[in-house]
Amino acid sequence: MSKHIEKLKKQLVEVAEVVNSFKSEAVQVRIIDRLLEVMIESEKVDAEGVEMFGKKTRKLRIEDEGGVISGRKKPGATKILNQLLNTDFFDSQRSISSIANYCKEQYDSDFKTSELSGILLKLANENKLRRERSNENNRFEYIRA
Repeated sequence: MSKHIEKLKKQLVEVAEVVNSFKSEAVQVRIIDRLLEVMIESEKVDAEGVEMFGKKTRKLRIEDEGGVISGRKKPGATKILNQLLNTDFFDSQRSISSIANYCKEQYDSDFKTSELSGILLKLANENKLRRERSNENNRFEYIRA
């Protein structure tokens, strides 16, 4: 731990002149905070084998014995709904709950209906889907526009 503190002190001395050239103490504090964040992230990279891509970090994708790639995130609700637009899924009317069930079965993504409703409304406003009330249960159903 003391090795890290000594390294940190040395690095702070090197940047002190630049930081002190700013008159605003608030700016100085923000610069130091950002520098510390970057330094912590770089320490994580060294320690964990994580690649840095700008502000975001991603774990390296590693294939296991079965050829499955670990560390990959599932696609989000917007991406899945846009993929469904390119299929015949919305050729018939679909309720939000049936869309959520389909996403769970086909994409292994357990979305709440509240997560999907805003995206579906946006797609309806963009005239990609039509939003119609069902006569049976007075709930909205979605179909290709």
